[in-house]
Amino acid sequence: MQRLSGLDASFLYLETSSQLLHVCGLLVLDGETVPGGYTFAKLEEQLEERVRSIPAFRRKLHNPLWNLSHPVWVEDEDFDLDHHVHRIGVPAPGDRAELAELCAHIAGQQLDRARPLWQLYVIEGLADGRLAVLLKMHHASVDGVSGASLITYLAGLEPDGPLPDVEAPRNTGLPSPLDLLRSGVENVVKRPAEVARLLPGLLGLMPRWLGRTLRGKGMPVPFTAPRTSLNGTITGHRSVAFAQLDLAEIKDVKNAFGVTVNDVVLALVAGALREFLAARGELPEDPLVATVPVSVHERTEREHGSNKVSAFFASLPTHLADPAARVFFLAEANRRAKDHHHEIDADMLQDWAQFSAATMFGLAVRAYSALRLAEKHPVVHNLVVSNVPGPPMPLYFLGARITGFYPLGPVFHGAGLNVTVLSNAGKVHVGLLGARELVNDLWPLADALPDALAELVKASPGVG
Repeated sequence: MQRLSGLDASFLYLETSSQLLHVCGLLVLDGETVPGGYTFAKLEEQLEERVRSIPAFRRKLHNPLWNLSHPVWVEDEDFDLDHHVHRIGVPAPGDRAELAELCAHIAGQQLDRARPLWQLYVIEGLADGRLAVLLKMHHASVDGVSGASLITYLAGLEPDGPLPDVEAPRNTGLPSPLDLLRSGVENVVKRPAEVARLLPGLLGLMPRWLGRTLRGKGMPVPFTAPRTSLNGTITGHRSVAFAQLDLAEIKDVKNAFGVTVNDVVLALVAGALREFLAARGELPEDPLVATVPVSVHERTEREHGSNKVSAFFASLPTHLADPAARVFFLAEANRRAKDHHHEIDADMLQDWAQFSAATMFGLAVRAYSALRLAEKHPVVHNLVVSNVPGPPMPLYFLGARITGFYPLGPVFHGAGLNVTVLSNAGKVHVGLLGARELVNDLWPLADALPDALAELVKASPGVG
């Protein structure tokens, strides 16, 4: 029986029609590289073959009334690719704005929980003979790292590359009602002992963790972020934009300042946000606060579950006009934040998430939205910024060369902007997803990213 971890299940419990918790990957493809030429029929045939070999694409939720714990994954015995793969188009010649508008519409639709939690849209009609693929998967099934890995399983290093060799456990069939009930009861009975085991570690950590924060030697304090128009109650409507940057330029800046790639990425995001917010007449005097998800795949001791993540708060120096000052600010702030974050056990979030409850979480999120509480208390954080490592080599998605690989993460009540960055084949791909009522047009922010990078290159010692 393959039961969801508490963290995986939390993404189900916290989802509503306005707070949609799936992730998307937009692939822009060169159809000219497909051996024999692109046709939808050929792509669908190859996709069917690969999806059949990857269990994550064929599992669905099973959560009957007698289940007393988190849902379980089971094999979808009625799996039909036609329920998941769709052929659509944009009016030719299909520019970036039309593609983004279509992706925003798709990103605003909930996944059907009666089927495996993914959808794939093949988008035709783009300019220059290109096509695109938008893959949408629920966060309960993947995190950023595993989501990017699943896309690479569907891709290859050559246009006619072989099927991926996937070593993954097969999905199980439906458990008997008695087995499911017995397993659920066992989990409920164990909870008091689990709380007793975890509580001393939490109580010992909190004074040290909070003390470091209050002394200004750690990450920013939640509920101290400046308020902007990005921070309010969201609906299910979305806006999308994307940008592509040169990885070599980012590395030149990194080497010139002696910082990390992540420091440079956050610095250019801060620079773009500064320009974006100033144009809207709402540039705050204080730094923005971003939630930065962190993969713990290499640190965790838990094998169970799809999401192996933690997060820390990062200050984005949008208040500093000098691009070099923003880099130095972030290098020091990130060092303190990461040291502070590493005081927390890599598995603490996953362990405590085991106690998440569907009814309580669902009611809390709906009440929070209905009462518009995100606009009434101090801002927890302004946005989410995620940096996902991607494959360094060129990839071919079912024979088509990937020329754009844009991740689109979820937004939340109180933080209506997600900026996700992924590197691939010498390029850095930035996906922007926003709550449309809070930020209707994200292209000014996307277009500010190359300018922010050029500004950093010019300010780099010995580079600009």
